[in-house]
Amino acid sequence: MKRFLFALLLASTSLSPAADDPGSIAEKGELLFSDDFDRSELGSDWKTVIPAFTVIDGVLVGNQAREDHGAVGRVYLPMKDVVVDFKFKLAGSRTFNVVFDDKNFKGSHAGHICRVAIAPAQIRLGDDKEGIMRNDIFEMRRDPARKVEADKLIEGRTAIVKTKIESDRWYAMTIELAGDRMRVSLDGKAIGYLRSPGLAHPTKESLHFTVSGEGAHFDDLRIWKAR
Repeated sequence: MKRFLFALLLASTSLSPAADDPGSIAEKGELLFSDDFDRSELGSDWKTVIPAFTVIDGVLVGNQAREDHGAVGRVYLPMKDVVVDFKFKLAGSRTFNVVFDDKNFKGSHAGHICRVAIAPAQIRLGDDKEGIMRNDIFEMRRDPARKVEADKLIEGRTAIVKTKIESDRWYAMTIELAGDRMRVSLDGKAIGYLRSPGLAHPTKESLHFTVSGEGAHFDDLRIWKAR
């Protein structure tokens, strides 16, 4: 199951960010959430749905503790259109995801709405609601005989940017989410853009990090309501 989910998260179509970037799609409005992790405990705002997340030396650290699923650290914060800033370092992790969910939505696996997946060689933007996590497509992709059929249904629902993410370097990421559009910047430079209908889901009930492997570090998380 773990290998199947990991393959799903890497499945995508290519995107040329230089050709498709529309410029900024959202401005920062009201600050909804902020965490600098300047403490020794995880804190009450974070729910470790699947362990293990800890705070070490002022940063949030994720380590996969179960074989069947990555570690999940979640902040419950109803939102729709947002701008999210944070810093990260892979620190040995093979991948991590920034995921927006709505647990009350039953049309996709685990209520997943959309995500950004970061790996050493690529960054992927995904519409989960109408893409690989939509319940019917999720089940189809588990059947090798229906994979081609399922692949046709996810065309335009995901985008991938080939890049190199160094394991021991800190990066700053910005995710802009506005209506049916998502734009991602790395160290202040736009690198990915996706327009897909599931992104416009009216309520993203939470945001979480999912870490596969050991070591991913996070710091200076900010979530603003988009203007």
